Amino acid sequence: MSKVLTITLNAAYDLVGRLARIELGEVNQVETLGLFPAGKGINVAKVLRDLGVDVAVGGFLGQDNVGDFEHLFQQIGLQDRFQRVEGKTRINVKITETEADVTDLNFLGYQITPQDWAEFVEKSLAYCQQFDIIAVCGSLPRGVSPVQFADWLRQLGNVGVKVVLDSSNAALTEGLKANPWLVKPNHRELEAWIGHSLSSQSEIIAAAQKLRAQGIANVIISMGAQGSLWLSEQGILQAQPPKCENVVSTVGAGDSMVAGLIYGIVNQLPTAKTLEFATAVSAFAVSQSNVGVPDLRLLDPILQQVKINQIEG
Repeated sequence: MSKVLTITLNAAYDLVGRLARIELGEVNQVETLGLFPAGKGINVAKVLRDLGVDVAVGGFLGQDNVGDFEHLFQQIGLQDRFQRVEGKTRINVKITETEADVTDLNFLGYQITPQDWAEFVEKSLAYCQQFDIIAVCGSLPRGVSPVQFADWLRQLGNVGVKVVLDSSNAALTEGLKANPWLVKPNHRELEAWIGHSLSSQSEIIAAAQKLRAQGIANVIISMGAQGSLWLSEQGILQAQPPKCENVVSTVGAGDSMVAGLIYGIVNQLPTAKTLEFATAVSAFAVSQSNVGVPDLRLLDPILQQVKINQIEG
């Protein structure tokens, strides 16, 4: 089985809560759903461990509040490759409004020095050669520029590993120039990259095909409740998830989808089956406050409702 590493450069504690609607300028009573050691790559690794895949985790952690992360890694069996740096890992507040979307309040955390970054690049390029798939997920910490990030991604690709990129904003824009093996922007992120709105499926596909044309083997566009599209050398697949009646929190749904994709790839499932499975894992994620699949059998009724279609491109 392929060996998997996830990288989280800007880890975080996720404080997750829920209320009907945020009233700006008012006191809001929020139902607390939990405080979790997180960051996108760590979330992906947590789901993969539940799915029975051996995973290593790397990136940066602030040494001042590292305890809960170390406890999590030991508890679920994640190989710890994280580099400790001065300062604290940040806290992100994620509020799910039952009548609207998730609001993220992402605070600033540790500052990465030039020495920190140089050490990380050197060590990661050495240990990454032990892995087949490296999922690089999330935002950039202070002190790491998008250009530095893209240069490191290119070096990862040159080593011969399959790089999966799931990021946003400038990190995504620059990272796409490094031509990772698989990318998963959402609809809004694809619009930001292309520079204009994409109001139809054909426009989304046309934009995604530009990424394929520049040398990215697998382009997956996630569109929330509208499903996802996967463009590869095998053509274009569309996934439609079942309607979720009991949405607790959409936090981690995208990370769960990345984990489902990697699970299918390492188990050499056909592309359509991989997308079907990833869609089911993502749909299951919104029914809970934290990421994870405690029992694979919970996915069965969702899998039966996922629709996969081949689209003529």
